[in-house]
Amino acid sequence: MSESESTGAGRSRTGILDEVLVLSGGLSEADRPLVRDRLSTLEKHLSRWDPASVTVEVSVKNRGGREQQVTLRADLPGYPPLAAKVVDPDLDSALASARRELVRQVEDEKRKREPKSNRQLREKPL
Repeated sequence: MSESESTGAGRSRTGILDEVLVLSGGLSEADRPLVRDRLSTLEKHLSRWDPASVTVEVSVKNRGGREQQVTLRADLPGYPPLAAKVVDPDLDSALASARRELVRQVEDEKRKREPKSNRQLREKPL
């Protein structure tokens, strides 16, 4: 591992994800590279937290079936538990859709907490 990959400021794209990713229900360690690759864009959204306090769990029900369901759950400090569930027979597509939904939820929660995003707090009475 290079120095830039081991330091906080120069993490590789999947540095934080490697530390916080938990595979469960229908996924094995052999699936880790595929899952990590499909969820790699979560990296920039998770980088604001300490990896020791973050958990991202991925599970699959009915793997390989027409009703395959991927659940992506994130526990982030100061946020309620976030979960994205997607039904799709293609694992790659399901992981990508769940990732997009989780990113949307993280961004929504972030907007709720930023005063600059709240028009009522920005407006001054005349």
